[in-house]
Amino acid sequence: MTGEKRTKLFLHLKKWMEKAIMDYGMIAPGDRLLVGVSGGADSLVLLDLLNSPMIFVPSFTLQVVHIDPGFDLTYEGYRILENYLKAGGYDTIMEKTGIGPLSHSDYNKKNPCFLCSRLRRKRIFEIAAGRGCNKIAFAHHRDDIVETLLINMFYAREISTMVPNQRIFAGELHIIRPLAYIREALVKKYAAERRFPAIENRCPTSKTSRRLYIKRLLDELEKENRDIRHNIFRSMHHVKQDYLLTKPVKNSG
Repeated sequence: MTGEKRTKLFLHLKKWMEKAIMDYGMIAPGDRLLVGVSGGADSLVLLDLLNSPMIFVPSFTLQVVHIDPGFDLTYEGYRILENYLKAGGYDTIMEKTGIGPLSHSDYNKKNPCFLCSRLRRKRIFEIAAGRGCNKIAFAHHRDDIVETLLINMFYAREISTMVPNQRIFAGELHIIRPLAYIREALVKKYAAERRFPAIENRCPTSKTSRRLYIKRLLDELEKENRDIRHNIFRSMHHVKQDYLLTKPVKNSG
């Protein structure tokens, strides 16, 4: 490990990432991880932390995948990311697609974010299968988990969120989220500390998305109570089933 990584913040993030991995059994000996890297700060932080020596996590191998959605026809961000990953010596799969414009076209006006995410994940699943990877690591952090809970309650009429270790395809593949215990502010702070390349998000709905609305709502609430996000996150570990509404039992008489 290089000396520049061993900062107080690095050690703090590593501790909580490893704790999340161990608590949820995200990584087993010999796992082959495919790390999804969008080019944003969160995914570069995840990759950097996973690529450093572990204390408690079993040994694993990792590969990197980047699916460019095609918003930037100059591919400036693509080239910046490609150079960064190449300099880091990562085993990388990078693809240019038209997923973004398709998802935002007249073909799909209602929910472009859903289709864009679905198509990109479908391609990542295909790459994982082709490369023999049994785990896909995404950089969703604690704030993402909190926001997703509220998005699903407000717009999908259900109580659900992202889970740290998600079993899919009958257990042939797992989606893992090693940053599940880490606050977004610390992720961004570490990205700045490490001076990761800044790649602009060219998605036309990134400034008007439901997630951004929820994020701003939580920011407003935290002006009165700074523990709002923490309390929501902890509440997901203390679900009182007896005090939730269920479908009423029909009277057979």
